[in-house]
Amino acid sequence: MIAIQPETAGSRNTTLGTADWLSLAAAPTFAVMALLTAILGGGAEMLCSATQSASLPSGMVSMYVLMSAFHCAPWLKLMSGRRSASRS
Repeated sequence: MIAIQPETAGSRNTTLGTADWLSLAAAPTFAVMALLTAILGGGAEMLCSATQSASLPSGMVSMYVLMSAFHCAPWLKLMSGRRSASRS
């Protein structure tokens, strides 16, 4: 079982738990999926698209890029925490 320690207002817990590692894994995973889909082409994208001449960026690649962008918050939080810790 994972113990969760509450953060007090004055102290900052610098250790990462399992949930933190999982949240950090999301953005790079979606970025790699977007890259692989763009390079290799999405077989499922052709089955799902209404027109066979749909442009590549309008489908799964753009969805993966957007999902990667939306999941960047943990990385930004981690980088801002390191920056503020180095200034203190």
